[in-house]
Amino acid sequence: MEMFGDLNFSVLGFSCNQFGLQSPEVNHETLNILKYVRPGGGFVPKFPVFGKVEVNGLNEEPLFTYLKESLPFVNPVIGDIKKFYWSPIKVNDIRWNFEKFLIAADGMPFRRYELHCPIATVEKDIAELI
Repeated sequence: MEMFGDLNFSVLGFSCNQFGLQSPEVNHETLNILKYVRPGGGFVPKFPVFGKVEVNGLNEEPLFTYLKESLPFVNPVIGDIKKFYWSPIKVNDIRWNFEKFLIAADGMPFRRYELHCPIATVEKDIAELI
């Protein structure tokens, strides 16, 4: 947001508790968790953070169904399914927290990034779209 926030760009944050049950808080607690716990240190997001959603499984939000259908999975390793809290598990599911989707200004999904993708790669793609 600091690099591109004054242009036609925004980050949208979605909390999800389907990965190792790492986000058990209720929606009104999310901003305080970010500020004081993880990442902590007074962090205040410069982008909207939406209420908790399910991104995989029978109750996944339609937005994430669309994104996953539009862009192929980016990591062939599914991971430790004992830490996944949804069913059924599908090959195109989001694997873990902080997987990212870049969507063009026209609403078309552009690229999907796995958890460990260097942020410089994402920044380069954002600059290309803007």
